Amino acid sequence: MKDATTTADYWHQITNFARSTSEQVGAELISAFGTATAEQKSDGSLVTKYDKWADQELRDRIAEAFPEHGVLTEEAEHTFPATDWCWVIDPIDGTTNFARGVPLWGVSLGLLYQGTPVFGHVYIPPIDQHFHGFFSGRSGLDMPKGAFANGEAICIGTDCSAAPSNTRLFSLCARSLKVLQNPFPCKIRMLGVATYNLLSVASGVCLGAVEATPKIWDIAAVWVITQAAGASWIDLNGEAAFPLEVGKDYSTHPFPTLVARPELVEKFENLVKVIL
Repeated sequence: MKDATTTADYWHQITNFARSTSEQVGAELISAFGTATAEQKSDGSLVTKYDKWADQELRDRIAEAFPEHGVLTEEAEHTFPATDWCWVIDPIDGTTNFARGVPLWGVSLGLLYQGTPVFGHVYIPPIDQHFHGFFSGRSGLDMPKGAFANGEAICIGTDCSAAPSNTRLFSLCARSLKVLQNPFPCKIRMLGVATYNLLSVASGVCLGAVEATPKIWDIAAVWVITQAAGASWIDLNGEAAFPLEVGKDYSTHPFPTLVARPELVEKFENLVKVIL
């Protein structure tokens, strides 16, 4: 990218690249969905040869289309580079679902400017659903605004009086079950995909969602989309997730996160802090 004031055409190029690339990679992954052999990594998560293939494929495509951009990826590049622009890649978010035949997993691409995400794209191949969004924050960039699912604008919902109840949803990750030690004011869902978990708030499906130990590739894209849709992002450990630090290895760094409707942050934050 030439400078910090970018053109509409360039953001169109970014958006089209993310959509077409994730869709093409996703189409290849679909062929192995539910049949891939998985191995366990040191952190207990699963990995397949398809995670590694998709990681390399996405890195190669970024290098060809945007040679001046850095990359940070789950399977290969863990150290944040000294480049103004950096893509953060999760080649298969929800590898356990992918390997075991659960039709909810995704390809996630976040674009950071000077260490902070400004664009995010998540593609869920089994249901052919694309999410993307723009969030300029304090970057000073001239860029589009909003959050979208398959090209249609999304938001946290128009019912401003929505209150927690047994007919309203809240999404947990597998490592946040301590939340259920006491009665919880919503009906619980557990989706097995960090990105989709948090995007459920952006699309108005859930009132809130929590992830206990997500990594940077789990959150970079959805940090943009959820806030662009009007949700609040809470770093539960009290440390701002962004900007990232040049030269830091993010392979083991967790980002405990709550995403919720703004008016419900205080209520949910008090309930989910038990996961820390």
